[in-house]
Amino acid sequence: MPYRLLAAALAAVLVTGCEAIDLPMPPFDRDDSAEEGDDRVAAALRDALRVGTERTVDRTAREDGYLGNADIRIPLPDQFDAAASQLQRVGLGGQVDALERSMNRAAEQAASEAASVFAGAIREMRPADVHAVLNGGSDAATRYLRDQSESELRERYQPVVREQMDAAGVYRVYQPLRDSYNQMPLLPRLDLDLDRYVTDQALDGLFTVLAEEEARIRADPAARTTELLRDIFGR
Repeated sequence: MPYRLLAAALAAVLVTGCEAIDLPMPPFDRDDSAEEGDDRVAAALRDALRVGTERTVDRTAREDGYLGNADIRIPLPDQFDAAASQLQRVGLGGQVDALERSMNRAAEQAASEAASVFAGAIREMRPADVHAVLNGGSDAATRYLRDQSESELRERYQPVVREQMDAAGVYRVYQPLRDSYNQMPLLPRLDLDLDRYVTDQALDGLFTVLAEEEARIRADPAARTTELLRDIFGR
């Protein structure tokens, strides 16, 4: 198969999934060179990633982006479950709820950090990266961006999470709860690294939403909001 036809077929697979393989794929115009076809496919892929990441940041960085989304809402740490039950019994249920709410607020504030990191990862894509994503599975773009950006995102998230948790009163709520729990006899001591926990949960939630946005662009023509996406991926 000529190289430009292969590139066009792979682009369609990225968007429509395996079902699209059985559909006829019109080639690029015969007047276009293979290199021009490759450039358009690569540009369309970057456009898809740009659209998907912008939507992801918009969804997670808003108020209730985490707290109001059951799929990514950050729960109390597992280690805190037993403590929460004990604390609720002694009338501290409101503080326990405030702790969970403030952790999610911190994640929402940190999510805006992802915009520039994702943009840099998309700009730095090489031809080999483009073809790896096109040949990958249904979440290939999300996995690529996580591989390329998670380390930098973690570095950016941690100070923001720490600052926002402080501003949201996480430590002010958690420390008295921890101290109250640790004074109860015959119970294991509670001492959590909340910064790390919230950062880990925030990043997991971010990439969960990104995978959802990737799936939308693959499956739903209405999600292809730019002319280039409709032109290339509509084939």
